[in-house]
Amino acid sequence: MPSIPEYPTMTISFRFLAAGCLALAASVHSSLACPGDVDDDQRVNVNDLLEVIGGWGACPPSPTACPADIDASGAVGVDDLLVVLSGWGDCPDAGDAPQRIVAYYIEWGIYGRDYQPMDIPADKITHINYAFANIGTDGRIALGDPYAAIDKYYPGDSWDQPYRGTYHQINNVLRGQYPHLKTLISVGGWTWSGRFSDIALTTTSRETFAESCVEFIRTYNFDGVDIDWEYPVCCGLAGNTYRPEDKQNYTLLLQELRRQLDSAADEDDREYLLTIAAPAGYDKIANLEPDGIAEACDWINVMTYDYHGAWDMTATNHHSKLFPNPDDPGAEEVAERYNARSAIQTFMEAGVPASELVLGVPFYGRAWGGVAADNDGLFQPGSIVPPGTWDDWSSGSTGVNDWFEIETFIASGEYTRHWDEHSKVPWLYSPTRHGGHFVSYDDEESMQYKVDFARELGLGGFMFWEITADRNETLLDILQSARTP
Repeated sequence: MPSIPEYPTMTISFRFLAAGCLALAASVHSSLACPGDVDDDQRVNVNDLLEVIGGWGACPPSPTACPADIDASGAVGVDDLLVVLSGWGDCPDAGDAPQRIVAYYIEWGIYGRDYQPMDIPADKITHINYAFANIGTDGRIALGDPYAAIDKYYPGDSWDQPYRGTYHQINNVLRGQYPHLKTLISVGGWTWSGRFSDIALTTTSRETFAESCVEFIRTYNFDGVDIDWEYPVCCGLAGNTYRPEDKQNYTLLLQELRRQLDSAADEDDREYLLTIAAPAGYDKIANLEPDGIAEACDWINVMTYDYHGAWDMTATNHHSKLFPNPDDPGAEEVAERYNARSAIQTFMEAGVPASELVLGVPFYGRAWGGVAADNDGLFQPGSIVPPGTWDDWSSGSTGVNDWFEIETFIASGEYTRHWDEHSKVPWLYSPTRHGGHFVSYDDEESMQYKVDFARELGLGGFMFWEITADRNETLLDILQSARTP
């Protein structure tokens, strides 16, 4: 712990109090690597102390900034003072800049979205997670859409090559042009997680699945496997299989995958990667063994989005907030912990090194309709699910809008952009569209805050869902800037 200055005129031992508030310091958001640095000069000193004293009391109403409210409680008080004292001195070195930029590429993007492998800006990313492969009834990895994956003809393809489709375009053509690029087959996802509990259940089922994954990536020239189990124990699709022992079995499954991938890597003289897409809600993280998962995996992609959406009409909210908002009317624990900072903190406290955590961010927004204009739509009830970018007869209205469509909302003049100074995310509101249209999303400003957050903590990079949604590459350019120290 940094040395704490003595204050001989004070009767209270601030050294003792500061030692007792390290957990508080780890939970605040003025600067995650250096929470007491209120004025962002990379030192915690008397200037920061004066900022706290000068701001003492209740914070002014939003959007007026309240920088001395370090713990985001809505008031500047003793807890903020203790954070400053506990961090006294030079701020720690943030370490290396995040280096991974992991893009999810959706297999179905070749159809209505008309986003083909050659459209991928491979010079701006480091890894592609190909979404998704399925799990067959035999407990083995299975092609998702065989036509898209290995059959569709692209320029230069021939009838007699081993496979065509998006697999060939990404793993052979694109990677041939960009040798730095690594590709992983992502298994499962929201729709195809139903059989994970079964394949993780026994030694034999785990061995069978892992063996099939090794065969699969060798056949189609992937660099690794990404497991997207949504979710162990509970809370995914209603038709999924769940067991209480999923928590332990997930770790065992990843350990078996690691063992077989490492064996194949030795035989092939090639590195094979293993990652997962992990939930970011505290209630779902509780059904994982983060330290065991981290030991088996190369890194963990933390999905810090979809915290809120139009499945709950009680109140609009941010679906990808970085920090909590003290005015959030939701249940106390949800309001405090459904945010990126809390998710990353939970994994780190469970023993996962920061460098093995990749911050997942959304390139899409979530919206509510029928929202009254009070508080510019924030924390207000909704009544309808508005249209999304890619709704069709099977999906109905989803309220999911890709970033490039949100850019058109902004340009239309029918929406007003608002900013949540606490949570560091924007929202749009239109009183005339869809009976009052509230859209939660990330833009260049909020993405820059997330870049700074990742850099300060020394996180291992960024993952985003998904690459077809940022046609102008404005958000991707912000993430790419993080790779420059």
